Amino acid sequence: MNKDLLLKLRKLILIALGVAIYTFGFVKFNMANHLAEGGVAGITLIVHALYNIDPALTSLILNLPLFILGAHILGKKSLALTIYGTVLMSGFIWIWQQVPIEVALHNDMMLVAVIAGIFSGAGSGLVFRYGATTGGADIVGRVLEEKLGLKLGQTMLLIDALVLTASLVYIDLQHMLYTLVASFVYSQVLTIVQNGGYTVRGMLIITQKSQEAASAILQEINRGVTYLKGQGAYSGTDFNVLYVVLNPSEVRDVRGIMAELDPDAFISVIDVDEVISSDFKIRRKNYDKY
Repeated sequence: MNKDLLLKLRKLILIALGVAIYTFGFVKFNMANHLAEGGVAGITLIVHALYNIDPALTSLILNLPLFILGAHILGKKSLALTIYGTVLMSGFIWIWQQVPIEVALHNDMMLVAVIAGIFSGAGSGLVFRYGATTGGADIVGRVLEEKLGLKLGQTMLLIDALVLTASLVYIDLQHMLYTLVASFVYSQVLTIVQNGGYTVRGMLIITQKSQEAASAILQEINRGVTYLKGQGAYSGTDFNVLYVVLNPSEVRDVRGIMAELDPDAFISVIDVDEVISSDFKIRRKNYDKY
């Protein structure tokens, strides 16, 4: 079996694992404790509460027209992975309903909400990390972005808000508030899992002592530094902009270096979602050649 085939198989297995984790939380926490959800998953819960139709079936029925709608937007590979994730989702929702596992948390709804958010965030993070989705509102969002120029994030937020509001037909305000707690935990866990479980910072430094600063960072922090060419819009002066990627604890160290070298330096600290490099290490030893 060649390497490319193994990588594709690994991706499909990890997507399936992500869907399994997400749906376990969906069935054993959301459905079992009357917590709502956003998007198509939330609509399936509303239909289940009002008409007792299995969410596994409703999910497939609602997503079929969305596949057709998004066929020209997603592309063949993305659409195939989306269909794969969506079919798995319906399958695992059905499976978890048959498995007699009861998670008894002694009516502690705050704990239920937190754990529901952890399961949904971890599962979705794995699915998104490997290029798939579970269908639903994200297809609608991407179509509206393509056709009407609406921002994807704003569209998704609007859809989720509408579905959550509609969920008040079967849950009370207290359960809705717990749902919002679960949604917050979901967003935090999703980001961590999707980005590989680490936090990285980038620093842009404008200083008159760029060479001294670069040398100090290389020697004392053991991080690579890149010179970007900059020019002041007002002064027209050319200068080097230093760019360096660090773990959060090293940001403080670089600030200390710059405070000594050039207290008037301009420093911008930015969040970096992911670094793709064979050389970059989040944690570094005292000295490794970069």
